[in-house]
Formats: sequence, structure tokens, C-alpha cells
Amino acid sequence: MTARWYRTGVIYSLDVRLFQDSDGDGIGDLCGLTSRLDHLSRLGVSILWLNPIHPTPYRDGGYDVTDYYGIDESLGNLGDFAEFMAECDERGIRVMLDLVLNHTSDEHPWFRAARTDPQSPYRDWYVWADEEPPDRLEGMVFPGVQEATWTYDETAGAWYHHRFYPFQPDLNSQNQQVRSEMKKVVTFWERLGVSGFRLDGAPFLIEKTEPGGGELPRDYGFLVELRERLSWSRGDAVFLAEAHVPSDQLVEFFGDADGAANRVHMLFAFRINEALMVALARQDVRALADALRSLPPPPRNGSWATFLRNHDEVDLSQLTEDERNDVFAAFGPEPDHQLYERGIRRRLAPMMGGDQRRLRMAYSLQFTMPGTPVLRYGDEIGMGEELELPERDAIRTPMQWSGTENGGFSEAPTSRLIRPVVASSPYGFKDVNVTDQRLEPDSMLSWFERMLHSLRECDEIGSGTHRVVDGTPDAVLAHVAEGPTGVVLFVHNLSDEPQVVHPTGVPTEDQPPVEVFSDHPYDGETDPSELEVGPYGFRWIRLRRSHGPAPG
Repeated sequence: MTARWYRTGVIYSLDVRLFQDSDGDGIGDLCGLTSRLDHLSRLGVSILWLNPIHPTPYRDGGYDVTDYYGIDESLGNLGDFAEFMAECDERGIRVMLDLVLNHTSDEHPWFRAARTDPQSPYRDWYVWADEEPPDRLEGMVFPGVQEATWTYDETAGAWYHHRFYPFQPDLNSQNQQVRSEMKKVVTFWERLGVSGFRLDGAPFLIEKTEPGGGELPRDYGFLVELRERLSWSRGDAVFLAEAHVPSDQLVEFFGDADGAANRVHMLFAFRINEALMVALARQDVRALADALRSLPPPPRNGSWATFLRNHDEVDLSQLTEDERNDVFAAFGPEPDHQLYERGIRRRLAPMMGGDQRRLRMAYSLQFTMPGTPVLRYGDEIGMGEELELPERDAIRTPMQWSGTENGGFSEAPTSRLIRPVVASSPYGFKDVNVTDQRLEPDSMLSWFERMLHSLRECDEIGSGTHRVVDGTPDAVLAHVAEGPTGVVLFVHNLSDEPQVVHPTGVPTEDQPPVEVFSDHPYDGETDPSELEVGPYGFRWIRLRRSHGPAPG
């Protein structure tokens, strides 16, 4: 089981600063997070993905790092981190850290040295141009907000490259000293017990940048070097890469040496996410079924990471114009809902109009997709967004623990909070919070607990092979997951009308089918060849269970 922990777990993503404040300064911290681990354990989370915890000016959610070897003082210190890791170990929870290797903050000592002295050993740690690059207005990650990808620095007397904001200068990954330093960073945090890293902006990490150079080949060899260091230091640690690239480029990030994932172990399934959004918007599963059929299989040790909402916008950039327009119309019709000319900056609950049936069906659909599901903090209670905040900050508000002051997030005066807690109905902290939902057997939180624990009975989702089943109307997706532990059939109705489906090609087993999880109890004997499914309904049906030991 240890060798594939990342294929059969549940990843919970959070920003420590927004989760729980323990000292009343208005900022969440490691001690506060540690105090809430029982909530996460009860929920059924097995992997915590922490957004950057390093020292930072916090101009971009902590992704502007000033010290890769430290803890931001607002979060605590390395002692607090050690206590947090020990408590995670007690509960069987693994920890993944965001690893931002493609750029630093412009306040990082490396960049300060690089810009003030052309002879500095750190000068070549960044990407410079003496003349104004002809492509400086191309390749923006944040169109409509970001103005360029090259900025002139008066002190340096040169232009520096930045794929992201101008206060995030890109590191030169072609510099061997930079590579060595990044490998040291990986080793440092592994030695402190970290089980894996999310590689932020993986395509930018390995791009070869030259002024006016256009599209240059990616240097996948750097991923191989990082993977080797990771595996040598700790054999079961993993990389989860953020790489929103066309499908035909995805396998390059996995690698294929001897059928094993010799570069990264996991990739975010952006193609599935976009297809999910199209399917949910149209109440038509064909886009999703096509995506599942065309999704390249990961290597033997590789895995997808599935998600509905993450810490960024809903990125629809790989969709056709018609598909993108349909998703905007359904879930982000107002200009204030949209961002970067490609995405939606809302949480899922308000995108679904607060319809609990539809919301639960959507998460059930995501959690049964091939790979490891990722859940964003607060989605387990159906939190909303604060559109008054700029850009992606709209979905980066404090966790809502109770109906008390500041939603139980902090005892600081409201004016001192790092971000305002969502206060207005119907998604304000008095309406949506953990304490109230803990007492309601049919709440979103209670439902999530049941689903995550049901997931543990279905190893086939993360470690098996998936196949779309024919014989269903366009509003219903039926698919089968099969692995060494058995076979499970999943049926999801994306429409608000009840359906009767007749799946074809469903494996015939000697064992009687067993209903593992569903939107409500279905009467009568379960017959996989003819299934009723209610409005926005779903059913997980086990067709076969293998009683031998699961593979290691």
C-alpha cells in the first residue's frame, strides 16, 4: 500500500494563512492548522497540500518566495512545523508542499544581489537581456492584469524575464548552480518529513528563455534530475506537477522509461476538469466521455489528480470558443465573475446556484474520475466567494468554522484579518460553517464524510483502469473502474429529470451487485443492466470484490 499511497488517497488543499489563527493577529498559522487536524482526519483526508509557507511579502498568495529554507514568521517557525508534522503522523496524514522553483520574489537576496552587481555570482541565476526584447508583450500568464513578460530594472540597467507578475523574476533553470540549489531545497524539506511537492508552473520551470527566442524546446532533463534527487532522499515521495498543456504534451511530463514515471509521478487533470465544466454546464456528458476516452494513460507508477475548484480561476483556456461561452453562460455570466480572459473566479457552490443535489452529484462525479481527488478547503461545507476582493483572492477567504465573530477563524478585530470572512447571505459564515453542519446529518459536511469514507472501499478509482460504458442518454455518464481489488460501476445523471439507463458492456459477475454510495436509497434489487437514477442522481455499484491482498 505504501508504494501507491498517492493513488488511493484524498488531497486537501489549503493556505495556512486562511485556515485558523491561533494567536489573534488575524493571520492563520501552523499552530492553528495543527489544532484543526482532527476535523481533517474525521473528514477522511489523507494528504494535505499546503500552499507556500516560506517567507514572502505575500503579494501573490505566498508564491513570491524570499527564502526557500524558512517558514514565514506570520505562520510560526520550524519548531511549529515539526510539531505539525508529528501530529499529522499521528493521524496518518501525509504532507505535500508547494514548490515554486520557476521564480522568486524580487525581494529575495539572490535577486537583490543580481540586480545591484553585474559581477555578482547570482547575476546569471536570473534571465536578463541588455536590449528591449521584441517579445516582451507576449506570453503573459495573467492577461488583462499583467502588462509584459520582460521589465526594465533601473538598478541592473537590463531587462529581466518574468512569466508571472513583475515582482516575480524568473530563475534561470539552465544555470547548473540554480539546479543544484533547487535539489537542496527538495532534500531539506524531505528530511523534515514532507512526502511530496506540487511543482508550480511546471512548463515554465523547464522552458528555455531567450529574448525574442520564440518557442524553444523544454528541458525535461531538469525534471529527471529533480526526480532522481527526490527518490534518492526518500523513496516514496512524489512530485505533483501543474502543467496545463495540450493532451499530446502531457506524457512528456510523466516520462516513459520502462513504463515508469521517471519525471513526475502525478499531473493535474486539467483536460478532465475542463470537460467536467462543459458537461455540467450543458447537462450533457458527451464532452466528458470524449475526454475520458482520449485521455492518455499515465505510466505504470503515474497518476492523475482530479479537481473541480482549486486555488486559482477555473481555467477554460483549452476549450473551444463555443464550449467556453457555454460554461461562462452557466456559471460565470457576469463580467465580474470572469478573469484573465479565460476563467471564472467563483467557488463551486454559488456556481451551482446553491443546489445541493447538483453540487453533490458534481463532487461525486469528480471523485470517481481516474486518479486522486483534490478538494479545496471550505468546499466540504459549500463556502462561497467574495467578489469584492481582486482577482483570485475572491476564492481565497478565511475558513468558516462557526457562526461566531470572524467565523471562528480569528479572535482579532475584523479590521486586522488578513482577508475578510464572507459575511453576506446565503454563503456568509453565519449561514455556512463547520459547527452547524457537524450537527446536521444531511449537511454538506456530513455528506462529504460519507463519500470520502466510501471512497476507501473503492481503490479501483485511483489504481484501476476506467472505461466509459455505452447505452446511456446524453445526460448520463456510466463508467466502470476495474483493478486488482475488483470492479465498480459509476452512474451520474447531470440533468434535473429522472433517468432509466441500460448500460451495455457492463462486466457480468457471479457476485451480487452491492450499492456502495448513492444520492438516496434506491428500492428493489440492483440490476446493472437497467438502473434508475434520480434528478442529479448518482450511484456507485460494486460488481465484484477480489478478496486477495491488494498489490503493494
